Amino acid sequence: MATAIQTPSLPTGRQSRPGLASWLAAWVTFLLVSLFMTAATLISAPTRGVRIADVGRYTTEVFRTSQAFALAGIVLGVIIGLFAARGVYRIWHDRRRRSDFIIAYLFLLPYLLVTVVFTVGVLLFALYVAFFRYDIFTPPRFIGVDNFTRAFREREFLQSLVNVFWYSLIVTPTQTALALLLAVLLNQKIRGREFFRTVFYTPSVTSSVVISMIFWWLYLKTGFLNYAFETVLGLVGVKWQAVEWLNNPRGLFQLIVRAFGGDIPGNLWYLRGPSVTWMAIMFQNIFTTIPTFMIMFLAALQDIPASIYEAAEIDGANARQKLFRITIPMLRPVILLVVVLGTIGTLQIFDQVKILTAGGPLGTTLTPVYLVYREAIGTLGEIQFGYASAMAFILAVIIFSFTFVQRRFIERGTEQY
Repeated sequence: MATAIQTPSLPTGRQSRPGLASWLAAWVTFLLVSLFMTAATLISAPTRGVRIADVGRYTTEVFRTSQAFALAGIVLGVIIGLFAARGVYRIWHDRRRRSDFIIAYLFLLPYLLVTVVFTVGVLLFALYVAFFRYDIFTPPRFIGVDNFTRAFREREFLQSLVNVFWYSLIVTPTQTALALLLAVLLNQKIRGREFFRTVFYTPSVTSSVVISMIFWWLYLKTGFLNYAFETVLGLVGVKWQAVEWLNNPRGLFQLIVRAFGGDIPGNLWYLRGPSVTWMAIMFQNIFTTIPTFMIMFLAALQDIPASIYEAAEIDGANARQKLFRITIPMLRPVILLVVVLGTIGTLQIFDQVKILTAGGPLGTTLTPVYLVYREAIGTLGEIQFGYASAMAFILAVIIFSFTFVQRRFIERGTEQY
C-alpha cells in the first residue's frame, strides 16, 4: 500500500506582502541613514577652525568653504539611504527576518557609527583635500593633481620612498625568517620553553616609544653598544672607534665602495644604500617585531598534524627535509600573512623615526608617513594638508600594489592548508 508523502506548508503569515508598515519602516530608515551621513559629512568637512558646537555657524562655514564636499556627502547619504530603505522594505513584512535584521544592526550600530565618522569620513576628507591647497586657516583652493605631481618632483619624498624600499627589503625577510626559526625551536619539547616564549615575547608588549628610548640610549656615542664593542675587541688587541649610530649618513654600498678606494657622488644618493643610522633603526624594528610573528607561527605549528612528521621519519626524512618539505609548505598561509603585515608595517614606519632621528641625518631616515605628519602639522613651515593627503594616498597605492604582488606569488599552494 503506497503511502502519500505530504509536504508541510509554510505558515501563511510569513508569506504576506509588504504593506503600509514596510513603507513606513523604509522611509524612517531612509531619513535616519541620510541624516546620519549628512551629519558625518558636515563633521568631516574642511573648515577654517569654527567650533562644531556652534551648529549654525559651523554649517554656514561648511557650505561657504567646502560646498562641493558637503553636496557630495549629502548625495552619497541619499544613495546609501535609498539602498538601506530598499533592504528594509523587502524584509520588514517577514517577522523572523525583521527580528534578525533589528538584532544584528543593534549589535553593529556602535561599530558602524565610529567607522563612518572616524574612518570613512576622514578618508573622504583626505581624498578631497588632496586636490586642494588647504592650511586650515583659509578656504581650500582647488589645484587639481598638483599635489600629486609635486610629490614626485620633491627629492625628500622620493628619498623617503627609497628609504622605505630598503627598509622593507631588509627587515621583512629577516624578521620573517627569524620569527619562523624561533617558532620552530620553541615548538620543540625542551625544558623551560614556556619561560623562553614569555621572555622572547616581552619586547612586543612594550611601548614602541619606550623601546625607542632604550635603543637611543644604547646607540649613543658613549652608550652601551660602543662600550661593548670596545671591550670585546680590546680583549684581542683591536681598538674600536666609537660610532655615532644615530648620526651617520654613510650608506652601506658607499662604505663598501670606499673600502676599495672609490666613492659614490652625492648626486647619486639613491645608490648609496641604507645609511648606518637607518640600519640601526632596522635592527631595532627587527628585534621588536620578531616576537609577534613568532607567536603567529607557533599557533600555526600547533595545527600541523604530528602524523605527517611521523610518516616522514618512517620514510627516513631528516630535520632539514621535514622543515623544508613539510613545515614551510604547510605554513604558507601564515607566511603570507606575516609577510604582508611586515611589509605594511615597514612601509608605514613612523614612531622610531620621529623619536630617534626626525628624518636625519641628511634625510637618510625620512619616511613617507613622517613627511605626511610633518607637512600636515606644519613643523617646518605652513600647514599643507592637501600635499600631506596626496603623499598619503600615493603610499596607500604603493602598499596595495606590494600586497597584491605578494598574494599572487606567496598564496599559490595555500589551498592545501
